[in-house]
Amino acid sequence: MIVGLRSLVARWTTVVPVAAVVLLAFTWGRDLPGAVVALVTLVLAGSVLAAVHHAEVVAHRVGEPFGSLVLAIAVTIIEVALIVTLMADGGGKSATLARDTVFAAVMITCNGVLGLSLLVASLRHGIAVFNPEGTGAALATVATLATLSLVLPTFTTSRPGPEFSPAQLTFAALASLVLYGLFVATQTVRHRDYFLPITRQGQVITADEHADVPSARTAALSVGLLALALIGVVGLAKGVSPTIESGVAAAGMPQAVVGVIIALLVLLPETIAALRSARRDRVQTSLNLALGSAMASIGLTIPAVALASVWLSGPLVLGLGPLHMALLALTVVVGSLTVVPGRATPLQGGVHLVLFAAYLELAVTP
Repeated sequence: MIVGLRSLVARWTTVVPVAAVVLLAFTWGRDLPGAVVALVTLVLAGSVLAAVHHAEVVAHRVGEPFGSLVLAIAVTIIEVALIVTLMADGGGKSATLARDTVFAAVMITCNGVLGLSLLVASLRHGIAVFNPEGTGAALATVATLATLSLVLPTFTTSRPGPEFSPAQLTFAALASLVLYGLFVATQTVRHRDYFLPITRQGQVITADEHADVPSARTAALSVGLLALALIGVVGLAKGVSPTIESGVAAAGMPQAVVGVIIALLVLLPETIAALRSARRDRVQTSLNLALGSAMASIGLTIPAVALASVWLSGPLVLGLGPLHMALLALTVVVGSLTVVPGRATPLQGGVHLVLFAAYLELAVTP
């Protein structure tokens, strides 16, 4: 029995994703008592760690930048499915759900994840080095997508309020898909070397010398378990959201804080993976994860909600208010100044983290 228990513990990265999906099946759509919420939270944390492990296995097998792309797209696809599901439930809160979730993802990744990665790498290795060509292209794409999808609706006049007309929404959705597709082609085919980690002398690191490449069978198993773990993360996060909503309401905070907390939970796997790469002085991988996640969140969410709006009733509010537009503009400007040199000190990481803290503070007390 003891041997069997030890074997089970050793295979926790296999057991936890399966357990998460099973638990999700039994708890989905139900009111959960306190003890079950505690269990769900524990399994949710285990699923996050398991997702990071399997993402790193896949990344080591396929190499960069494919590895970070796999994790970013996998998380975003499941996140988009969750958004559309919640919008289908109806209610007044669903009108701004897509906007709030996408903007939260942009702030978390472009300031929180990016700032933490730069701070950890620069404190541990003296200075954080990365490729400005690839990182600059990613930031420019994120800025364009965010402006087209989240800023322009505030200024259009075809519809009352910060909404797109059907033709404008169609254009935004197609533009998002085209830009995201062009970026993926650039990242993986035409200019892949722009998105690979580099040494302090500027030489591209094409392989990870610290471990043997996993077999195709191991990588395929990790792909399946990664999908299960991410389904568990997003689904269980949705399950604990009523408890979070109750806590937020009891604390007297705005309803938008719930979306921020859920986004933080959903993006935990990418955050941990980015920090682990930063500790290993693979800052470019961390930035690929941060900016790639922001880009995928916009580039896949907007087309999905545009398609869903065909059969969903009610308005679709995408335009940001003045406060959030100011934060977005400052993020783009600061990000550009961070990216241009291709090197960063703890100061740059700290600046992005202060911006992220400002976003959280203004979310709690707008």
